[in-house]
Amino acid sequence: MKLAQWQEGFRDWLTTGSATSADAFGDRAWPGLTVYQNNYRTQLVTCLEVSYPQLLRRVGEGNFRNAAMAHIDAHPPRGWTLDTYGADFVDTLVALFPRNPDLHELAWIEWSLSEAFVAPDASPLAREALWSVNWDEARLRLTPSLRHRVATTNADDVWSALQNDADSVPDGEMLDVAGALVVWRQGFHSRLRRLDADDDAALRLAIGKGHFAAMCDTLVMRLGEEAGVARAGALLADWLDAGIVVGVDD
Repeated sequence: MKLAQWQEGFRDWLTTGSATSADAFGDRAWPGLTVYQNNYRTQLVTCLEVSYPQLLRRVGEGNFRNAAMAHIDAHPPRGWTLDTYGADFVDTLVALFPRNPDLHELAWIEWSLSEAFVAPDASPLAREALWSVNWDEARLRLTPSLRHRVATTNADDVWSALQNDADSVPDGEMLDVAGALVVWRQGFHSRLRRLDADDDAALRLAIGKGHFAAMCDTLVMRLGEEAGVARAGALLADWLDAGIVVGVDD
């Protein structure tokens, strides 16, 4: 048997526990293979626990371990580093807990905060750089650390309570009106914020084509001319102060 075949068979044994794959190594190898597979799975469970500490606290060790084992069976590592393992853990949670979107969103928050922390650097844009901008043509460039998704639950409140060791943690609840969650890195800290539907509509345009004029038009249609223009200006100022905007092209 060639080395590549040995390696392929060993990997198949690790990820599936296939008796057929183990047979190629002989009966004497069984005890060692079992120990190795147990270590492999334990390391991956630990990796998920480190990546999702608040989710672990939320669902409890037993439920988390069951979810982790199901994820390991369905999603063996495919990257060169364990830093990327667990990126699709939300998919496993959706399958196991289809009626708990708060858990799906909590997991998204944790992974996105980690991703944002190691995202490429980008210097925030200073307000002084805006004086000569042609706002009819201006396109906003946003920080590469920005992460965004629909929010249907109070998962951000749950995460905040768990993160800060609050005396009480709220139950997971559906929002009356869906909004959005946004995560980004400001300096050396990852940030989390929930947006209402109007701010989310504006951010979606900024993430997409980035045209500030289109963002203003959308807010005017939603809020009226005076309130819409005011909201667009306030959002731009807020995004600048938060380090979300890193450039403007016009």
